[in-house]
Amino acid sequence: MKAVVLAAGEGTRIRPLSHRLPKPMLPVADRPLVAHTVDAAIDAGATEIVLVIGYESATVRSHFGESYRGIPITYAIQDEQQGTAHAVNAARDVIDGPFAVLNGDNLYDPAAIEQLFDACPAVCAIEVEEPSNYGVLSTDNGTVTGIVEKPVEPPTNLANAGAYAFPAEAKQWLEVPASERGEHEITDVLATVIEQFSVTPITVDRWLDVGRPWELLEANEWKLGDLERRLDGEVSDDAVLEGPVVVEEGATVRAGVVIEGPALIRAGASVGPNAYVRGATLIDEGASVGHAVEVKNSVLSPGATVGHLSYVGDSILGRDVNFGAGTTVANLRHDGGDVRFSVKGSRPSTGRRKFGVVAGDEVKTGINTSLTPGLKLSPEATTQPGETVTRDR
Repeated sequence: MKAVVLAAGEGTRIRPLSHRLPKPMLPVADRPLVAHTVDAAIDAGATEIVLVIGYESATVRSHFGESYRGIPITYAIQDEQQGTAHAVNAARDVIDGPFAVLNGDNLYDPAAIEQLFDACPAVCAIEVEEPSNYGVLSTDNGTVTGIVEKPVEPPTNLANAGAYAFPAEAKQWLEVPASERGEHEITDVLATVIEQFSVTPITVDRWLDVGRPWELLEANEWKLGDLERRLDGEVSDDAVLEGPVVVEEGATVRAGVVIEGPALIRAGASVGPNAYVRGATLIDEGASVGHAVEVKNSVLSPGATVGHLSYVGDSILGRDVNFGAGTTVANLRHDGGDVRFSVKGSRPSTGRRKFGVVAGDEVKTGINTSLTPGLKLSPEATTQPGETVTRDR
């Protein structure tokens, strides 16, 4: 079965991290987000991966090439993002039989994807406490009988998890009218399949739609939690590494460093001396954590640097960020409430009591900068030495 993986979107809700980098290519543990989806499809038996690309497509092409893990990769171009059915329709010329559709910005339980392929036609679903916030499946005797978006009175607690295995006939149903929000929805295709075929619901144990920065943090917490201890890089005899810690070949952990896993130190990265890394933390390729720095439950993207005597907690630093010495990230509100973060003109709750800053690519802070919880720093933003930053910039 061919697997069509949607990876064309920019990811406006996850800005500033998607500046010059498509959301599906953001780092989750040791690979881009979309690579976890592709790996799940290959492990489930996909014979070919069709990647639908658009925004900053060269980044996706350079990572996957013409084959990946011995499986051929085909690319389809979605020039304008007009919905999920529109994206799949961009790949219709290479669809020649039953096909799966997976979102490149979702994390799936890999076992469920294998069940999805085997049960075709089928759709993945997850049991949720508040189904009215999702597209909800109705079922009868183990078969899907319908799907409705954000119903006031949900028929079940099964939310659509955005993974589908369609029969070959579904290719002719990809051209659907625009919905009320002006997009061509893959759920309309699913509705037609439900009318014509017996569709099996596959319940997933775990699923995550990565749309906003704190969900990227959650994605890393998930995948870093699966690490198995491996020390291939240069680790000082005076360093203390506890739990599931991976130090890749070419990485350096200097004297006096304490790392409490799960943590991944990627090739070319350096930590210390006398640094403290804890929680689910990714120190990506070429990133640097300096003397007496503490990094907790955070993502440092490739090339990011945190200067000595600094603290970074529950934060995401983009590529080539440079935090000057003494930069301190606050990650907890005085009233103990959930931290809020700006997303497309509103400021929703992150659902987290602890959440620090999200810094776009090439942000630079002056020495002794203080950054308040839930702060967004746009790409290439700067701060002055000794400045306390309380508003997005």
